[in-house]
Amino acid sequence: MKISFAQRFKNLFSSKKIDDEFFDDLTDALVEGDMGAKMAYEITEKLQKICREKKIYEEAGIKNELKALLLSFVKSCEFVPEKGKVNIYMMLGVNGVGKTTTAAKVANLYKKQGENVILAASDTFRAAAEEQLEMHGERLSIRVISHQHGSDPSAVVFDAAESCRANGGGLIIADTAGRLHNKENLVRELQKIDRIAAQKADEGCFKKILVIDGTTGQNALRQAEVFGESVGVDAIVITKYDSTARGGCAFSIGKEFGIPVLFVCTGEKYENIEPFNAEKYVEEFLG
Repeated sequence: MKISFAQRFKNLFSSKKIDDEFFDDLTDALVEGDMGAKMAYEITEKLQKICREKKIYEEAGIKNELKALLLSFVKSCEFVPEKGKVNIYMMLGVNGVGKTTTAAKVANLYKKQGENVILAASDTFRAAAEEQLEMHGERLSIRVISHQHGSDPSAVVFDAAESCRANGGGLIIADTAGRLHNKENLVRELQKIDRIAAQKADEGCFKKILVIDGTTGQNALRQAEVFGESVGVDAIVITKYDSTARGGCAFSIGKEFGIPVLFVCTGEKYENIEPFNAEKYVEEFLG
């Protein structure tokens, strides 16, 4: 079983004096904690310099300085749908990260806040994607708009937006495809959905949310890059946050692309989703 960064970090203090070797081992631990090698090295170099200047050689002090450094890389955000307008939140992500279930969780969260929510099944190519979303919609009593398998995904968003406007506005959560192995097709498809959604949503009411699996480490950074270049990303949602990894991917994505985190998903149930809290995230990463 993979040891969490928090555990490795704790172990460092039990066996070492605070010297170069300690900081080398800390770099390794950060890399193991799903942070890129380059970033891990930069952080420990900075930390070592601070500790030397401030003459900090004990666990609590080092932990506080590391916490302050890590906090500078992650930020939270909040999306509030505008009443009486057409709001579209487009869910992005590769297959297998739990995107469709996350779309349902996000829809349920906003529904509980009194929003008129529609789920749009814009992944029209993955086998059973529409059925999966319709099942979630049924369980949550949320309307799902879908077309037949293989049809134009952007047409689903178009219809959902028309319906939303006719009903006095609300929030559309659009589930999209994530076939990265077929990248050219996927990018073209997402760009078309992006264009339609941008036209149909009211000004400032269109957001693009990338769903990443908190246990996939540096792959998440690559995904943020691909989707960012294709259509742009406004925020991320971290799934599988209940795993022992407590991955450092949010730090890498924050530092590299400046993308904030909207929600974390902490389990399988619909209510296992919460607004991201940077302070808490760093605390739990450090243990």
